[in-house]
Amino acid sequence: MKQIRVGVVGLGHRGREVFKLAGGSFDEVIPAAACDLFPHNFYETQWLSDKPISEYFPECVFYDSYDKMLDEANLDVVIVETGADVHAEFIAKALRKNINVLTDIPVVANLKEAEMLWKVAQESKAMVSVGANPNEQKFCVLLQEFYHKGLLGKPYYLEAEYIHWELNAVSKHLHENGDWRKLLSPIRYCTHSLGPLLTVVENDLRYVSAFGTGPQTPESKKDDMVAAQFQTEDGVIVRLLRNGRCRAECGRHNYRVFGTEGYMEKIERMDNAHIRYNSMRELDTKLHEISGEKMPPAYKDNPKAVGHGGMDFAMLDHFFDAVINNKPAPISLRQGLAMTLPGIYAEESVKRGGQVMRMKYPWDEDWTAEFD
Repeated sequence: MKQIRVGVVGLGHRGREVFKLAGGSFDEVIPAAACDLFPHNFYETQWLSDKPISEYFPECVFYDSYDKMLDEANLDVVIVETGADVHAEFIAKALRKNINVLTDIPVVANLKEAEMLWKVAQESKAMVSVGANPNEQKFCVLLQEFYHKGLLGKPYYLEAEYIHWELNAVSKHLHENGDWRKLLSPIRYCTHSLGPLLTVVENDLRYVSAFGTGPQTPESKKDDMVAAQFQTEDGVIVRLLRNGRCRAECGRHNYRVFGTEGYMEKIERMDNAHIRYNSMRELDTKLHEISGEKMPPAYKDNPKAVGHGGMDFAMLDHFFDAVINNKPAPISLRQGLAMTLPGIYAEESVKRGGQVMRMKYPWDEDWTAEFD
């Protein structure tokens, strides 16, 4: 079996868990190197862990310099798990050295980063894949299956909600290595919502108008909630409600897809989720219920399939298979930017009082980085 040397940059809660899963559940992976500004994230036991990374993987070398890790560790893969507002430069540095990258989302923090990263990726011999684990969830897998079977027809109106209740002591670990969750406009963290929906939308989102509520909870420094409406050139509408915090513990991820031949939804209320659909192709308008767990169907009997209900395992499995067998990225940089840039434009629309803005992408002939 071909083996690949894997390193990680960013050892917050997410980085530690993904690296442990990669190094402990895949025989082809050699957990070779880890990088973070804070050595205690490597050498000491952290939240939810029974022992530190250094004890999980004794041969793994710790670096506090990312450049040094890239130069010395002889890596085949870097997993980028830095804060959500600082991914692009870490991705670009690895690609310039032709090291394959799996990056967390959102992919970039502004339009200039998108331009830079798109250019670097085109010039690199390495692959960059976007770690959009919600695209691995059961709902998204079934959504694509039903769409390709024609059960939904053409989706013409889609919507999603990502509602996070007010952060409390249980979730303080989310802030252990930075305040991006407190400071980043919630609409910028739109990839979990747009990613699954865009798998059945044939054209890029082109227009956006968005409004924010302003800060409504203690310590907020940004809009607590943002409502955005997007449209493609051919008239498909995507509506998104996204927040950073609120006082309603009403669930997290909801999706609804209206098609010319059918309908599909995932409605989540805390730990209870329901997937339902109907289709005129089946001559039945009754909603059919499907169990709503996150586990991707292909992994339901795999005891190793853990991490966000098995989505993380599926994400890593598809990525490592692509690296070893020279396949295309499971979720390409183009797909990652298509689910990231709408949030950047939506934030700008909020600043402009809900102005309708036309969105551009680095692959467009008329691309320009219009604003910072």
